[in-house]
Amino acid sequence: MQERLTVSQLTRYIKRIFSFDNVLSNVCVTGEISNFKLHSSGHMYFTLKDEESVIRCVMFRTQAQRLRFMPEDGMKVIVRGYVSIYEAGGLYQLYPEHMEPDGIGNLYLAFEQLKQKLEKEGLFRSELKKKLPFLPKRIAVVTSPTGAVIRDIINVLFRRFPNVILKLYPVKVQGEDAARQISEALRAINLHKTADVIIIARGGGSLEELWPFNEEIVARSIYESDIPVVSAVGHETDYSIADFVADLRAPTPSAAAELVVPEKEALLKSLFDIRLRLKRALAGRIQNERQYIARLMKSPALRHPLDRVNQRKMDIEAIRKNLEKSIERKLEIEKSRLCTIYGKLDALSPLKVLTRGYGIARNELGEVIKSVTQIRPGDFIELFVSDGKVHCEAKDIIPAEKSE
Repeated sequence: MQERLTVSQLTRYIKRIFSFDNVLSNVCVTGEISNFKLHSSGHMYFTLKDEESVIRCVMFRTQAQRLRFMPEDGMKVIVRGYVSIYEAGGLYQLYPEHMEPDGIGNLYLAFEQLKQKLEKEGLFRSELKKKLPFLPKRIAVVTSPTGAVIRDIINVLFRRFPNVILKLYPVKVQGEDAARQISEALRAINLHKTADVIIIARGGGSLEELWPFNEEIVARSIYESDIPVVSAVGHETDYSIADFVADLRAPTPSAAAELVVPEKEALLKSLFDIRLRLKRALAGRIQNERQYIARLMKSPALRHPLDRVNQRKMDIEAIRKNLEKSIERKLEIEKSRLCTIYGKLDALSPLKVLTRGYGIARNELGEVIKSVTQIRPGDFIELFVSDGKVHCEAKDIIPAEKSE
């Protein structure tokens, strides 16, 4: 009777066959990624497919961390790894140990992906770029302590302005640890405020050699720097992520040195020219003021200062006389008007009537007696005449006869 196997035994048997197969233990497969998922553990799960078939893939975190780019659905890739059986599910799977884009370099793809990511976050915005100081006292250079780059920077800086203080922060500029060292140097300079401007630099090289300056950790350190950063990585045609984030890009390290400090001789010549122009302008101004003072000294007001005072006195005297005449004319007019009013009042005055022999009689109440009905026999009467008054007593009341 044939030997019976459990499912687990059969699965382990097939897995051993896969393990000892030379092709399956080191296979290179090309296909299109679909159903990509980056797990919180760091493992990558996806399916690799072509027009006819699919295969499940699991890339563990250790291998995934080495990738220079982030896989995406629809991306065509070349995967190298091994095929094995996932015993719990009874599925055969491809376990990639290396992966790169098919038809485009993985470094170039990683460069473009990071560039797009940081650009969306606003790290490249021109309005955030800081201006370089006109004349920095201290310049920090983050680069390799050996090689032509630092020597070129030193030669240019001290040729242009020997008074500047240069502080070298030695770092690796290529290799696995380079990006971390560059980032730490930038943070240290900002923490201790040891420079007025920072140059990060290295010479030319391949994309892989320049890669530390395309790392996200370096880009964010440049962006977070409170001190202006000049990026001088590679040759004029080389562009890195650091160039886009930095406050200023220099085509070469030597050009960076020229950009951060002015030429001392040119400054001195400029100062001499300014001093000469100021001296000439001051001499011209003094000459103009002297001529102005000379004209003032010749003016009548300064030669005979009392003439103007006397003229004003005469003007005041003329004004005073005109005022007196005006007041006299006004008084005469008012006096004439007052006489006219007085004549009218005198003509209408009751006292004027009294001088012609008339009198005014008042009763005890002080009322002017106009009718016999206002008094009775025996009433007291006060009679006013032109030169006094007479106290009388009414004897008889004789009304006037009414005419028929």
